[in-house]
Amino acid sequence: MKIILQTSTALWLSLALLSSTVSAKGLAHIEGVINQVQPQGTGRLNFWGFHVYDATLYRPAGKDSAEFALDIKYQKSFSGATIASRTADEMKQIGVPEAQSAIWGKELAAVLPNIEPGQTLTGVYSPKQGTTFFYDGKKIAQFPGADFSKAFFGIWLDSKTSVPKLRSELLGNGCPPPLITGAC
Repeated sequence: MKIILQTSTALWLSLALLSSTVSAKGLAHIEGVINQVQPQGTGRLNFWGFHVYDATLYRPAGKDSAEFALDIKYQKSFSGATIASRTADEMKQIGVPEAQSAIWGKELAAVLPNIEPGQTLTGVYSPKQGTTFFYDGKKIAQFPGADFSKAFFGIWLDSKTSVPKLRSELLGNGCPPPLITGAC
């Protein structure tokens, strides 16, 4: 019995160390922009009963920092063009003028890859760099400036979002990043 318990304990310890190593590797692209990142909240988007993706909002240890990241792990396949089109539609929903959301939608369509289940898209915001996009941890694009960033991240974090439950899950017990206006 003692040998089984020791083996079981060793196995759990190995799995815990492996998962923390995978987790650390999984955040390297975020930590390349934001120091001492930690999750603020995690949520799931379901649409008509289908699990579409899981999202995690990351913030620095000092919650007053303007930097943050949104990591989305997809559970369904989508073309980059479909994601870009939906993004433009959601930007309009939170008040971005149609002409501007169409421009940003076309720019996104030019850089977003097709997505398969298990793959991730991450947006990292830094006031100095704007929004940097990563696909499975590899940088794919950068959009300078706060206007695009506010519109893009507002899809999930603005009080006018079409997914208020997901917004609440992402914010947890905290407030939105300073870039995003609105009530906590």
